[in-house]
Amino acid sequence: MNCRDVDLTEKLDYSSAVVLLGYSLILAILRGFNVKDEATRVMVSAPLIAFVVTHVMYINFYTLDYGWNMMVCVMMGVTQLVIWAVWAGVSCHPSRWKVWLVVFSGGLAMLLEIYDFPPYQGLLDAHALWHATTIPLTYIWWSFVRDDAEFRTSNLVKKAKIMKINLPLISIDFETLEAHSNLTHKTYS
Repeated sequence: MNCRDVDLTEKLDYSSAVVLLGYSLILAILRGFNVKDEATRVMVSAPLIAFVVTHVMYINFYTLDYGWNMMVCVMMGVTQLVIWAVWAGVSCHPSRWKVWLVVFSGGLAMLLEIYDFPPYQGLLDAHALWHATTIPLTYIWWSFVRDDAEFRTSNLVKKAKIMKINLPLISIDFETLEAHSNLTHKTYS
């Protein structure tokens, strides 16, 4: 716990963590399972958004239960790590090593949050170390996001070029088509 927390800052801290984890979980599910259909995206996202909003309202307006909030955050975090680990295991993405690094390091960093220890010589505690680990992990993660965007874009461009090469341009002369249609119609009448 931070030494200068007041009720408002503590609620904002817990709420923002839950919202970030919820949003990240939605993105992990959508990207990890390659969900492209808009209706399916809504069916995946809506219950998770409802859960996150309900949880935030619970901890802000009913009771700020640290244990319950920690359990919710850990479950969302572990679920994300598992989804990304499976995705990196089956993917042929050239930057999947970055995902593996973030999954492994993020799992270790999560242990600092779960197994809190008091400040060593009054200077450095588990929470401070956890915050320190988020700096390189964030850099590595966003490096993967950039690589992923470039990879997916280049694949789409390659597919578009292949389709352009394989599909001849079709020009339709509607007057000729209509004349042919009328001629065919008169023949069968």
